Amino acid sequence: MRFDLNEDQEMLRDAARRFLEAECALARVRQMEGEEHGFTRTWWKDVSGMGWTSLMAPEAFGGVSLSGNAAQDTAIVAEELGRAVAPGPFLPTVLALDAIVQSDVTKVHKDLVPRILAGEVVAAWAFAEAGNRWDPATFETSLESVGADLVLRGSKWYVEAGAEADALVVTARSATGLSQVIVPADAKGITVVAGRSLDLARRFAQVRFEDVRLPAEALLGELGSATGRVVRQRQLAVVLQCAETNGAVERAYEFTIDYMRERFAFGRPIASYQALKHRLADMLLWIHSSMATTDAALDAFDRGAADAGRLASIAKAYVAKKATEIMCDLTQLTGGIAVTWEHDLHLFKRRVAVNRAVLGTPEQHRRCVYATLQARETA
Repeated sequence: MRFDLNEDQEMLRDAARRFLEAECALARVRQMEGEEHGFTRTWWKDVSGMGWTSLMAPEAFGGVSLSGNAAQDTAIVAEELGRAVAPGPFLPTVLALDAIVQSDVTKVHKDLVPRILAGEVVAAWAFAEAGNRWDPATFETSLESVGADLVLRGSKWYVEAGAEADALVVTARSATGLSQVIVPADAKGITVVAGRSLDLARRFAQVRFEDVRLPAEALLGELGSATGRVVRQRQLAVVLQCAETNGAVERAYEFTIDYMRERFAFGRPIASYQALKHRLADMLLWIHSSMATTDAALDAFDRGAADAGRLASIAKAYVAKKATEIMCDLTQLTGGIAVTWEHDLHLFKRRVAVNRAVLGTPEQHRRCVYATLQARETA
């Protein structure tokens, strides 16, 4: 959506689009329905080799900066992944990396970063809990210091790539506040329950932690010091998800118009009827408004603005709601054929529907915005 991309950003967008069109055709996405993991390690290494996961990492950790605005650079890739409804743990990897590099890392964590960037290690962020809880204030998963070790107890839900991950960044409550730890997926006491997903290319899981004992080095930062970093990660997750949703909706809109130009009724392409043109114009306005709202949230995030959280929630509340409405309208404009398995529109509708629920619903984010405004008035 942004009209001020620099040359490097334009090259990133064009290269990502060409790669995904060549390596991730929609026919391949359809095949993933019956596959256990939704992506292969070879595919993920190829994606990582493109440098997409390194955009949020500082240069000291092997990251790459195109514009000095890391989230805006990363959102370019997220949007292209949405246009292709592509597989792979892009978002959980970016969030796990952000958790690591933003903390006071030890050497063991520094050694882990290049392996994640190379695609050798798949990382995931175990954040939300049962009952669609995305607010850390409601979390029950606990982290306790026992002697020289740490003990993790509880369960995390809706963990993207949870069953495919080699390492998990887990957000938990401790006696002094929020903490985050890196947990090997094969650690004793971990049970992973893979789930089915409406999205054909993505997988989610429940991860249970039963007295998982970890060394002190697993802790990211100090015990109870993760609140600020968790807030940052949640904001980043929301704005990148909005960018991905925008990409999916824009692509679905484009090929629906192509269909309407070829579909004739009463001797004319249905795209030529004035009433349908009005509907398409309304949807284009909503798409551009969604992109502009997302861009504002990305800009606030990169600047570290005080209202970055509020703008992220505004973006999620608007984008997720409008995206689902647009997809339903596009289905109607195809005469309903888009509900069939053979039509491609349902692939995008699935991605949009899952994104609406993950990281908090529009209703939840509207309540967050209201709470922020109310707190400002009473301050």
